[in-house]
Amino acid sequence: MPRLKTTFLSLLALAVSAMAAPADSSSAPTGAVCTDGTVISSVRFEGLEHTNPRVVQRELLNKAGEAFSTEKFETEKRRLQDLDLFTEIEVSCRSASNSEFRIPNSELTYTFQEIFRWIPAPAGKKTDRDGLMIGLALANLNVLGEDIRAEVQYRTSTDPFLDNNEYAFYASSPYLFGLPLGWNLEFLRTDSYDDIRGFQDDSWLLDLDLDYGITPHLSLLMTVAGRELKDAAFLPEFGFGFAFDFRDSKLDSRRGVYFEYMLTHVGEGDDRDINCNILEEGDCGDGMGGENYRELLTDARAYYTLWRFVTGATALVRYRLGDVERYDYYYHGGANTFRGHEADSNYLGVHEVLLTLEERFVLMERHAASVAGVNFFYGVQLVAGLDGSLLWDKGRPGWNDYEGAVYGGIHLVIPALDRIRLEVGYSPDKGEPVFYFGLFDKVTSSRWRSR
Repeated sequence: MPRLKTTFLSLLALAVSAMAAPADSSSAPTGAVCTDGTVISSVRFEGLEHTNPRVVQRELLNKAGEAFSTEKFETEKRRLQDLDLFTEIEVSCRSASNSEFRIPNSELTYTFQEIFRWIPAPAGKKTDRDGLMIGLALANLNVLGEDIRAEVQYRTSTDPFLDNNEYAFYASSPYLFGLPLGWNLEFLRTDSYDDIRGFQDDSWLLDLDLDYGITPHLSLLMTVAGRELKDAAFLPEFGFGFAFDFRDSKLDSRRGVYFEYMLTHVGEGDDRDINCNILEEGDCGDGMGGENYRELLTDARAYYTLWRFVTGATALVRYRLGDVERYDYYYHGGANTFRGHEADSNYLGVHEVLLTLEERFVLMERHAASVAGVNFFYGVQLVAGLDGSLLWDKGRPGWNDYEGAVYGGIHLVIPALDRIRLEVGYSPDKGEPVFYFGLFDKVTSSRWRSR
């Protein structure tokens, strides 16, 4: 899940400015390069002005009293980068001697350059339904130095301007009171006309997602949510699942596999309007009644890297059993689902399958930069791939339910948003290219596009 649906206009401006503004190298470590087998006498940190040392300590694999390992450092560096708190992470060794026992030893020093913390800036969100939304936001990427992210936002549509409005609060962290219990809290107020599914989305949503790490590669997942949709029933939601994660990194993955299975129950009662009098008004099939269904979700991803070429294959499958109203139908089309055409009412379904085979060429690896005292990082990747889409209502999908498209473009890798995607897609069925602008990795935005 995205840890933060944060501002992007200011981040984009910073990244463009950074092309001509190299990072300050004055904070680079002054010690010697660490060699494998060097015994670590102690570990110290430099550059942690706003981050609690325990946030870093729990990600480390090299320990005092053990021999230094370059392989361990590369792994812990990727884990630290996943925190999205640092633009640079370096390690060095300083030789010293124990004055009491006269024993040679080496002090291991981790040097960090922290990313910006506060972001009062324009805010934005890009969805297939509302298009580009802009507004104002205030975000803190590292509350109390505990790797807790919090943000308040107001966003409105640009076309038509001010017609669709959204108010949001987000908070998340990978730990809770020192336990490996990741959590993501979301509160969302929406007043927006959904022209894809044809209803006024006047709703309140409160959602809590939990991720408990049993082992380094196995997590238990749980979600609890409540949604109040005007002219429909209150929609409770509860889900439970598990995930196997063998990726080298959660952000910008290069190697490994990820598999998630989730069972979620949504709604209660029947699918009729709770204000409907069946005897007087018939079945009241207005599409705005309550829901009662179970969703089976499978999310599979695999990555492999050869030199600068990163191959990724992803599959998202969601199958629903029970009563699903039109306002919760899936749609395909746009940067977050199927890059062959725009989303509209012709592409709706109860069940969905999204398939992607993507090749990324790392044109520029992640670089640290600083503009006006604001530290961040950026990278550039060229992409090309294939999108497959299956969307259907009942029974098994047929060939008529399948669509395919090719796409290509450029991705800008940045903090907090993971990446900004500029892509052009083409579907033989449509016969014309379409330009797309997206935020986050497509497989992430596909999961949460309705929120």
